[in-house]
Amino acid sequence: MTSVTLDQQIARFGPGYKWLVTLGGLIGAMAMILSATMVNVAVPSIMGAYGVGQDLAQWASTAFLATMVASQLLNTWMVAAMGQRFAFSMTLVVFTLGTFVCAFSPTIEVLIAGRIMQGFSAGIIQPLVMATIISVFPADRRGFAMGLYGMGVTLAPSFGPLVGGVTIDALSWRHIFLAPLPLIAIAFAMGMTFMPGKKFSWALPTFDWTGYVLLGTAMVCLMSGIGNGQRWGWDSDGILWLFVIGFTTAAAFIYSQSRNTGSLLDLSLFLNPRFAAAMVIAFAFGAGNFATNYAIPVFAQTVQGFTPTAAGLVLMPAGLILVFMIPFSGRLADRVPEHLPIMVGVMLFAWAAYLLSDADSQTPFFMMALFAVASRFGLGLVMPNMGSAAMKAIPNDRLNQAAGAYNFTRQLGGAFGVNCTVVVIEQRTAMHADALTATQTSDNSLTRELLGKVEKLLSESGVPEAEHQMGALDYLGQVITGQAATFGFQDAFMVICVVFVLAMIPAYILKRT
Repeated sequence: MTSVTLDQQIARFGPGYKWLVTLGGLIGAMAMILSATMVNVAVPSIMGAYGVGQDLAQWASTAFLATMVASQLLNTWMVAAMGQRFAFSMTLVVFTLGTFVCAFSPTIEVLIAGRIMQGFSAGIIQPLVMATIISVFPADRRGFAMGLYGMGVTLAPSFGPLVGGVTIDALSWRHIFLAPLPLIAIAFAMGMTFMPGKKFSWALPTFDWTGYVLLGTAMVCLMSGIGNGQRWGWDSDGILWLFVIGFTTAAAFIYSQSRNTGSLLDLSLFLNPRFAAAMVIAFAFGAGNFATNYAIPVFAQTVQGFTPTAAGLVLMPAGLILVFMIPFSGRLADRVPEHLPIMVGVMLFAWAAYLLSDADSQTPFFMMALFAVASRFGLGLVMPNMGSAAMKAIPNDRLNQAAGAYNFTRQLGGAFGVNCTVVVIEQRTAMHADALTATQTSDNSLTRELLGKVEKLLSESGVPEAEHQMGALDYLGQVITGQAATFGFQDAFMVICVVFVLAMIPAYILKRT
């Protein structure tokens, strides 16, 4: 791999170079993030294909996000060791291998292994592309550069469910993993041409393996504890041990990073109150963005009975809004104090989540799409201004470390957001199902009336009389299950709303700094 510095690339391709390297990097990053949310519309299909519940099927999404979080912090070391060109191309190759593992997985465990490979690649490539884009634009246009980057990484999750839904309806759920491959091929070719590179040397820089093992252990244990708590029992020995090990290794990771000069995560960055406040908002942003990208398509299919394509279409208008919104918001970040659009965007998203908390099986497609548009309009205001506020607080020589910390925090919020949202949905659905079942007694006139109507319809349809009562009770059970699921999703959207209301606190702190 030959050495081609950034200055040499600029001299070779001229003023247009910044657009070429930005386009190539964004295509690669967007293809991987697209894959992160495409699988959301396939959760019901995965449950049926492998005979598993939502708590296990959602790991097709959570495993990707959790691994993506853990690999975010590898970016700085990989760029120092291999250069941007080789690191970029290698991650695309690993992602492609993971794609084929997922597409031909015989079991849910193999599918999760493939998603881990994909998530590993996606975690490395995002801060790499972000730092590259920032480095090719002048300092006074960093807000615009963050707007371009934000448009890609925020737009891709919105279109993922649509691409996945169309692919499932036209082919099968397995083909959704193959859909991003054309974009990966284009990104690979452009990366090999336009990314700056360096000669590979076996004299690799030091790497904090202790910190990385501690981080990986903490992520696996905490995610597994949250994801399996509902199935195993929250007070079971297995879950308690997972949480004990997870929190212990997380604390050990933080301690090791504060003591080690060659650490994965530069904790001294968080001593800057402006950067720290932006990171809290980034965590909430990631949680809300990925949680709604997961919950809305699954809600549309399981509660409203939408097809995968229709469920994906719910988020498409929101994605189109982002296309026009984020470049404008990026320019805004260069002209007004960042806390103003951030506070407006946070409240808009909270309002949209509140509206979603009232949605049910009768909510029309148009209204669901409108709620999604409102939420993405808010995120469009938050994303570039949040990144600009964080990066402006950091000197140029620490941009790679800051980019890694920024993306790590945002994706950490996304991983925990999806995992915790599924837990809330499952717990509240089970609670509402028990509560609704308890009201179905012989004294309930509405229940007796419903059972009588169903038995009459079964009789008119020619069903034998001996099966009337059983059929009516089965229908009643389906009604209770559907209503409980509706209430469970509504509660989850309300929790997301509360989280974003609380995000106003760090937004206010950002104003004070």
